[in-house]
Amino acid sequence: MTDRQLATEYPPSGEAAYTQDLADRLQAKIIKDNPTGIMRRDAHPKMHGVVKAEFIIEQNLAPKLRVGLFKEAVTYQAWIRFSNQNGTMQPDIKGDIRGMAIKLMGVPGEKILEQEQDERTHDFIVISTNVFVTADVQEFDALIKALTSNVLAIAWFFLTHFRVGWNLYKSMIKFANPLQIRYFSTTPYAFGDAAVKYSATPHVATPDTIPTDPSDDYLRLAMMSQLEKGDALFDFSVQFQTDADTMPIEDPGKEWLETVSPFRKLATIRIPQQEFDSAKQKEFGENLSFSPWHALPVHRPLGGINRARRVVYRAISMFRHEYNKAARREPTSWDI
Repeated sequence: MTDRQLATEYPPSGEAAYTQDLADRLQAKIIKDNPTGIMRRDAHPKMHGVVKAEFIIEQNLAPKLRVGLFKEAVTYQAWIRFSNQNGTMQPDIKGDIRGMAIKLMGVPGEKILEQEQDERTHDFIVISTNVFVTADVQEFDALIKALTSNVLAIAWFFLTHFRVGWNLYKSMIKFANPLQIRYFSTTPYAFGDAAVKYSATPHVATPDTIPTDPSDDYLRLAMMSQLEKGDALFDFSVQFQTDADTMPIEDPGKEWLETVSPFRKLATIRIPQQEFDSAKQKEFGENLSFSPWHALPVHRPLGGINRARRVVYRAISMFRHEYNKAARREPTSWDI
C-alpha cells in the first residue's frame, strides 16, 4: 500500500523529454510509411467508416453520475470514426486493436485546449482492449523506438518488457464487425472530483461471423450491411476508481477490475440506419482530428499517456493537415 490519493496524478521526472522524443519518432514514422499519396495518421490510419450518431444521455441518472456532460438528459449529434490501429494499411483479417473515436457536437462550455477552447465539440476515444499496451510514456517511447529499428531491437525490447508483450498479444484479435465490439478508454479521466474509465458496449442480438474468404476490407462491408438494415446501439458507461493502488492513474497497462468497480451506464449511442461510403464522407473522415483533450475541464484526461497525447496528437494532426493541404476544423453538424 502507498499513500497515493484517488483521482490524483503523479507525473514522473523526465516525462516531457520522452513525450517530445515520441512525437518526433511518430512523425518520422508516418513520413516513412507514406512515401506517396496523403499523409495518414500514425495510428488508426485505416478507416472502416465515419458515421452519423446520436449520444443520448440517460434520464434520471444517480446524483453521482450527473457530472459535466451528463448533468442533463440531452441528446448530442455526433460523428464516430471506426478504424484499425496498425500504422500501416493491412487486411482486416489480421489481428489488431480496433478504434471507435466519438466526436460530440453542440457541447456548450469552454474546453481545455486553448486553440479550441470555444469549439462546441467533445471527444471520447475508446479501443477494443481494456488495457493500454505500456505503463507510461517512457515505456511507450521505448516501444516505438524498438518497432522502428530492427528485429534484434524488437526482440530485446519484448524480452525485457514481458507485460508489454502480453498486453499487445492479448489485444491482437480478429473481429467480425466494428459495430459489435466492446470498446474501452484504457486511460483514466476526471469525472468531477473522481477518476473514471469509459466503455462502449454494443447491443448484439445475433453476432456476425468472420467470412470464410474475407476481403481486405470486410469490416467496412460488415458495417455497411448492418446499417443498411437498421440502427446500431451501444451503451456508454463509466467505471469509478475506488482504490489508488490497484486502480492506478499513472499505469493504464493495469486493468481496473470490473468485479471491484462495475461499469454504470451514462448514455446510449444510436448510430441510425444510413449510407456512409461516399467519397465525400471518406475524405471528411480522413481529415477529422480526434483528441481526448477536446473536452470540458470537468472530464480532463488523467495520467502520463494522456498527457503525452496532448502534445503528440496535436503535433501529428498539424503536420498531416499541413502536408495534405487540408483545413483543420471541428464539425458543427451532420452536414459535410
